[in-house]
Amino acid sequence: MNKIAGLCIVISSLMTAQQQMTLLDCEEAFQKNNLQLLAEQYNINIADADILQSKIWELPQLSGQINMYNPEGKKVFDVGHAKGAEITQLIYMGGKKKNEIAFAKSNKELAQLQFSQLLVDLKTQLHTTYYNLYFEKRKLENTNRQLGYMNELLAAYKIQSAKGNVSLKDEVRLQSIVIQLNNDKLSINKNIIELEQNLKVLTGVSDDIEPLFSDTEIKEILLTQPFGDSEELKEKALGNNADYQYNLKLIENSKLYAQWQKSLNVPDINVGAGWDQNGGTFKNEVNLMIGIPLPLWKSNQGNVEKARYMIQQNQKNAEFQKLSLETKVQAAYKTWKTQYDQLAEIKSTDLNNMDTIYNGMLKNFRKGNISLIEFTDFMDSYRETALQIYDMKNAVIQSAEQLNQLVQTKIFY
Repeated sequence: MNKIAGLCIVISSLMTAQQQMTLLDCEEAFQKNNLQLLAEQYNINIADADILQSKIWELPQLSGQINMYNPEGKKVFDVGHAKGAEITQLIYMGGKKKNEIAFAKSNKELAQLQFSQLLVDLKTQLHTTYYNLYFEKRKLENTNRQLGYMNELLAAYKIQSAKGNVSLKDEVRLQSIVIQLNNDKLSINKNIIELEQNLKVLTGVSDDIEPLFSDTEIKEILLTQPFGDSEELKEKALGNNADYQYNLKLIENSKLYAQWQKSLNVPDINVGAGWDQNGGTFKNEVNLMIGIPLPLWKSNQGNVEKARYMIQQNQKNAEFQKLSLETKVQAAYKTWKTQYDQLAEIKSTDLNNMDTIYNGMLKNFRKGNISLIEFTDFMDSYRETALQIYDMKNAVIQSAEQLNQLVQTKIFY
């Protein structure tokens, strides 16, 4: 083998590198590597820094003065006879610091809820992508199996058609089935490439991921039926959905903000001490200094009014989110139940019968017991039905994932 051929084999193997991973493996990689999740987590650290900053008081201020010109002694910078110094500290009144700290802590709780919601959304995206990829792979296997047989059959018919043993019309009929199967394969491969790309972004795994699932696990998932109606799901959603909890917390947050803004109307006090060598009534005079703004008007009145409207706005938003969440849960449950019942009507014996009939049709066609028209009609019907059954199974799981996302407690598997 020459060097170029060897290099091509290496490149080809790298391009088709795959890694078998269970859904749990993907979740672990996702929590460790997902860049969106890691970036969002910094918002919690930022909120911690805001809490730290809210606890810090203004620095004390030190000032001093010295004589620039002594008119009696006609001396410039007569430091020896005239100088003074003072130190002052701003004292917060009206509970400003306490309210600012409470508001900063509330902001951290909001950041944590935002992180929780993003975690749920991305985890749902991971699950749906993983399941989509699994079923697209199964569809590809089924299509390739049919395509392999049909290509062999078409090749044989082309030879016989060239010899005049079969009609060109029969060859074209088979060619039509092969074209349809190739179109299915092209569409499925396109979906697989896109899903593999999404999984790489979600998990941070550079190789193509091959879902590691057994037929038994899929059957267990599809047979899961946790609740008889949607009312319990609504209650769980209202208690657990991070997006809805965020809107509730936002009301509390805006109330804390309003309380803080009201406290800013209370004047603060500057307290300090000053020493003056010769400028006061006494030599080396030490004075207590107190300063307070005159509360002639409420200096923060506009922000207080703004905060009041924010509370009302957030209350309405929370009401809307509650209604929206309840209706989404109800609709998602109906969707899941409809798809579940539809799939349940197809018994496992029916699926086994399909495969039995498929294998029987192949054998009987080889033996000449059925006509080409009967065979191609069956193959076309089987091709569509096989893809539809995979889509039906996937739809049940996808609608269950949507319910998991809304309720945010483990309902399914």
